[in-house]
Amino acid sequence: MKVISIATAITFALSCKLGASLNVIINNDDGWATANIREFYKALRADGHNAFIVAPIEQQSGQGGRTVFTGEATLSRPGQFGTVPAGAPSFGSDPMDSHIWYYNGTPSAVTFFALDYLVKTKSIFNGSDPDLILTGPNEGSNAGPFVFTLSGTLGAAYAAVSRGIPAIAFSATNIIDRDYRSVNTTDDPATITGKLAAKVVNQLAQNGVGKNNRLLPYGYGLNVNFPYIATQPSALSEQVCTAPPFVHARLTGGASTDYAVFNNVTGLFTWASNNTSPGVNTCINGDCGLPGETDVIKECKSAISVWTIDYDAPDCGGAVQVRALLGNLVDNSGSNSTGSNATVTPTAPTTPTETGAGVRFGINTSLIGLVAALAVGMGNV
Repeated sequence: MKVISIATAITFALSCKLGASLNVIINNDDGWATANIREFYKALRADGHNAFIVAPIEQQSGQGGRTVFTGEATLSRPGQFGTVPAGAPSFGSDPMDSHIWYYNGTPSAVTFFALDYLVKTKSIFNGSDPDLILTGPNEGSNAGPFVFTLSGTLGAAYAAVSRGIPAIAFSATNIIDRDYRSVNTTDDPATITGKLAAKVVNQLAQNGVGKNNRLLPYGYGLNVNFPYIATQPSALSEQVCTAPPFVHARLTGGASTDYAVFNNVTGLFTWASNNTSPGVNTCINGDCGLPGETDVIKECKSAISVWTIDYDAPDCGGAVQVRALLGNLVDNSGSNSTGSNATVTPTAPTTPTETGAGVRFGINTSLIGLVAALAVGMGNV
């Protein structure tokens, strides 16, 4: 695949023809049998990519980066939409398609299952790592830095980037949870969304960047959110939207965070969201002139945001104020000014140490926006 700068690669319009066949894994948090993931898989295979679905056996939304491996060798209940019977192994493949796998775990756990079992032990890519790990398209948008920490779709992508594998998280505003067997028309929203997502993959295949033919630099990922796809006006969408152009966006801006709401009648709490909090809408990194991804998808436009796993605060602005507040309590002698000149030197892999527990918690949000020019215009799918 071609090796050029990241800025040049992402500047091209997202309408180019496939330049290279990629080894890709598709994960999600909605389950292995949903319409969105299966239509995305079909689009990638049709475009010539060596794609594998490796996804949870059941709905796992809202898990964030929570990593839970099953403690049972068999399924205690049937898999999603009755696709796998109770008592079946906790992981396995579709008997009709060896490229489609399930695992009984959270999305992040599925990412690790794919990398450490299917890739390394089963050698599904003949000894090579995947070129990309793709997650989604999620059933519902994942826009803004607060949702970044909640989404299993983003958590699975974050897990991949933590392992040095480029990743893209895709989310669709259409929320309906659907069996893939319900898709029977070419203008189905799941089909349209799958083809739109494949265009982003094809763009990177055409213009691979970085050293060692990496599609994205170490530590970087993309967050892609699609607007509500509608083939005709309805109560949910006043306009037809089937070919939304891609817009370079950022995580902050118009973003929401949650609040606890108490019901005096039931005595219970529920959640509500509000998009006025400065905590999720303060621009700290990247190009503050970019529109927020939350605002972009309110129109018939798709938002692409660039994020990084390095969520240290920049050595300027608020960080200087915070450092001054800490005063002599903190030794700053180890600081330096590598900044944009910093290089990445991957360390040799170490032997994993078993913790004795099947659960590991924690994912932190990244608010880093990378300055990159993305094409606004795009042709029809």
